[in-house]
Amino acid sequence: MKYVTLTIDGQKITVPEDYSIIQAAKELNIEIPALCYDPNLEVVSACRLCIVEIEGSKKLETSCSVKVREGMVVNTETERVVNARKDILQLLLDSHPNDCLTCQKAGECLLQKYSYRYNVRFREHDGAMRPKLIDTSSPYILKDNSKCILCGKCVRTCSQIKGEREVLAFAKRGYNTQIVLDDDQSFETSKCVSCNRCVTVCPVGALVDKRVLGKTRVWEAEVKTVSCKVCAYGCEFEVLSKKNKNIAVRAKSPSNGRPLCLKGRLTTELMYLHNPDKPYRKIGKKFVESSWTKTLGLSDIIEKIDKIEEK
Repeated sequence: MKYVTLTIDGQKITVPEDYSIIQAAKELNIEIPALCYDPNLEVVSACRLCIVEIEGSKKLETSCSVKVREGMVVNTETERVVNARKDILQLLLDSHPNDCLTCQKAGECLLQKYSYRYNVRFREHDGAMRPKLIDTSSPYILKDNSKCILCGKCVRTCSQIKGEREVLAFAKRGYNTQIVLDDDQSFETSKCVSCNRCVTVCPVGALVDKRVLGKTRVWEAEVKTVSCKVCAYGCEFEVLSKKNKNIAVRAKSPSNGRPLCLKGRLTTELMYLHNPDKPYRKIGKKFVESSWTKTLGLSDIIEKIDKIEEK
């Protein structure tokens, strides 16, 4: 593989020629802010927050999409770049509900993080706000359109499992654009399988894990990473603990081809939590409270084990 040498913020770095600027900057521990970028997803350059200044270019370039070149000189925090990022963040905050104090994503929200970094704040205005359309139909995922920043990460990660999922998509145009499930269905009536891939990649509080909601904040819980034992993929989950009790499980990002699934998540809950919430199955287009054996597909297995042991 061919390597190239470039300079980022005064530091020289040699990286493979297929690297993007944002990847090269990470090698130097330079964090370029980005809301739509994910190394496991297709690059779309939607949020524009990762813009940088490249010597010789008149316009600001998105560091997630521009490949490194030999001798390239990049500056990630010039006055021009910072001002442009502030404008982007301000526009996002102007359409965002001011409920960071009670949002489950507080402490992990990238919009919150970068707004703090660049001292961008909520302001009062008479302009439009994203409508508060909340989908509470699922016992596993809560969707709040008013917090969505249209980064598209949920759509891209959902489409990676071809044929099985591909539930999420963009709908409508302009300021009315929103993320929908199937033909504008709810989580309950759509073909969503509650894998939580969308939740793991959402940078804000538009998609949150409903079984974690209200149980703890990120800075209060002890976190332990465990691997699922249901199949060979070994998807990773975080077990959240508080006061020496395991209170919740949440999925980690589906990197390295791991698909994530509800069965794996519920099995992990059953194995690790002191008092797991009741499980639900989707029967037809309705979530129904169920037993653990039926939800995990263990009824026939347990019945056969009982018969064997009786003999």
